[in-house]
Amino acid sequence: MIPITKPFLPPIEEYSHFVEGIYKREWLTNLGPLASQLEMDIKDYLNVKHLLFVTNGTIALQMAIKALNLTGEIITTPFSFVATTSSIVWENCKPVFVDINRNSLNIDSSKIEAAITDKTTAILATHVYGNPCDVENIEKIAEKYNLKVIYDGAHAFSVKIKERSIFEYGDISICSLHATKLYHSVEGGLIFTKDPDLLKKIAAIRNFGISGYDSFSELGINGKNSEFHAAMGLANLKHITSILDKRKILVTQYNSLLSNLKAYIPEWHQDSENNNAYYPVILESEELLLKIKSELDKNEIFTRRYFYPSLAEALPYLEKQTLEISHDISKRVLCLPLYYDLTLEEVNFICRLILRVQNN
Repeated sequence: MIPITKPFLPPIEEYSHFVEGIYKREWLTNLGPLASQLEMDIKDYLNVKHLLFVTNGTIALQMAIKALNLTGEIITTPFSFVATTSSIVWENCKPVFVDINRNSLNIDSSKIEAAITDKTTAILATHVYGNPCDVENIEKIAEKYNLKVIYDGAHAFSVKIKERSIFEYGDISICSLHATKLYHSVEGGLIFTKDPDLLKKIAAIRNFGISGYDSFSELGINGKNSEFHAAMGLANLKHITSILDKRKILVTQYNSLLSNLKAYIPEWHQDSENNNAYYPVILESEELLLKIKSELDKNEIFTRRYFYPSLAEALPYLEKQTLEISHDISKRVLCLPLYYDLTLEEVNFICRLILRVQNN
């Protein structure tokens, strides 16, 4: 069997080293020393000003909306994981969908202004598959209309634009450290801001709004993470270079073998390097996609229609609407297996099956 993804696991003795320390200290959660160390180490690795280690990427989005005091309408993308939209609704705001760019699959910044009303307070855009949005144009629009900007960078760990971390853009950015991501802490997330006052506010929100021994400053939530999750994050961070290098090798092989596939891959931001978080292909037709998926399923090779269907059409708590490009792409996109332990021989086998279906 070849799964769609498999979590990277460090040598068990490396993880055990951190766990032994947890047992000695008996400090399991509540902003422990490993969680603090992980924040510092990731901050150094990414070269960012501020970050917080939190429960998961979804909680990070919810805290971002809360910290910015957003109300009314938030412009967002229909082509993302459900948490991008559900977080908006959860925080009693209204998602306003703007269609995506056919090449990058990110929100089409040229269509954002037309969706702005007097109720719009923010833009929440996803760096789809880690591919940076048109951050320059989104920033100009936000400044023009006095809007806040949140970036869902769940897939974007290690991504840069011209050597600047992708997480340095916007008022707040978030990242997921879920086990399915290229770098993970089993469950976890990161929240970033350049504003030290906003960071202080988010830190209080993360810890129930507590500001002192017997005082509160904010409406808060339990957004903390445990020492065991931080331990996995610390152990995995030592291997991040090898992880990124291996994924690049696998993607290069896919690109070479599938050069004649009736499909295209998303166009990556010209000033950024792909972190190879996923390997999506947009096939010529949904019919071809279903044939390929069926053949791979028969051979116990598992793929994912990620993202399908378009969120503008899928959610029972929102009025359904059809956005042309998102509707079309979501029917034709298929993510192929990609993870550290995947071998070149397995990639070769996957590609042979795919091309056999296409050519029959």
